[in-house]
Amino acid sequence: MTAPGPNADELKEILQIAARVPDHGKLSPFYFIVFQGTERATFGKHLRHLWAQDYADATQEQLTHEENRFMRAPVVVAVVSRIRESKIPVWEQLMCAGACCYNLCLAANACGYGTNWLSEWYSFDERVHDILGLEKGRDNIAGFIYIGTATEVQDDRERPDLNDITNLWTSGQMPDKKGNNYNKDGAGIPHNGFTIIQSEETK
Repeated sequence: MTAPGPNADELKEILQIAARVPDHGKLSPFYFIVFQGTERATFGKHLRHLWAQDYADATQEQLTHEENRFMRAPVVVAVVSRIRESKIPVWEQLMCAGACCYNLCLAANACGYGTNWLSEWYSFDERVHDILGLEKGRDNIAGFIYIGTATEVQDDRERPDLNDITNLWTSGQMPDKKGNNYNKDGAGIPHNGFTIIQSEETK
């Protein structure tokens, strides 16, 4: 993607649309961090430094690649999932933040911009979380949304066959079309790495 990206009014509208998601309990369990202008490069210097810390044998090409990650689009929006203290299950709050990411992509696309929803290593690095001021145990990166003018038409990725994932409920018969053929070799079932915040009422 390249310039132009959304202007201030367009970005405000995109974020307003992004925030209009299913939200059990009206918690708004997310917030935005917007990167644009020279601050994208400033953040990139942090990524370069952290990569150099972890990989002493990193080449200049690799370090430059890490430093330029946020230069791939004129605007980057971090959607941060923030678990609110509430009776609402954590899982529902996490899904709300995911829906926010998707809405943000759709809103930017409707304005004529290309988008890319990425996580990559820095979404899960606690040092990056500290740089961004995230609160440990309740704030996590749901995604970085890159927004700009598309320079090429992307091919649609392969989608699941509905026959593999659609079940008609029949009493006494358990669903058997669970898309198991989409499992990845060598991968296990991921564990929930989020800390559950409970109020005194729900403990």
